[in-house]
Amino acid sequence: MKDIIFLNGMRFYGYHGALSAENEIGQIFVVDLTLKVDLKDAGKSDDVKDTVHYGEVFEDVKSIVEGEPSNLLEHLAERIAKRINSHYNRVMETKVRITKENPPISGHYDGVGIEIVRESH
Repeated sequence: MKDIIFLNGMRFYGYHGALSAENEIGQIFVVDLTLKVDLKDAGKSDDVKDTVHYGEVFEDVKSIVEGEPSNLLEHLAERIAKRINSHYNRVMETKVRITKENPPISGHYDGVGIEIVRESH
């Protein structure tokens, strides 16, 4: 099954990072989500109850990224995946990609970050 719901380029201001400057000043975090979901029922019914409401997913991600700081992006991504996989029973797998566009690293780049994939249990 190859059906997905995606939310790309969500931008939130948070205070995550291993360096104290990141915790004090904060920065923008870009989050991309890909949710593996069987969309066949929703395609037939045209009813939102047969899918995953991406507006609700957005609010869940926002509350995590704008909430309690994590030292590592890996931890932040795990928190997001856990929330999605535990709150939306139609989701079979969640891919979370988090990018810091302006981390305190000297050099030229578009961003740094991580990506994880977690299956629902």
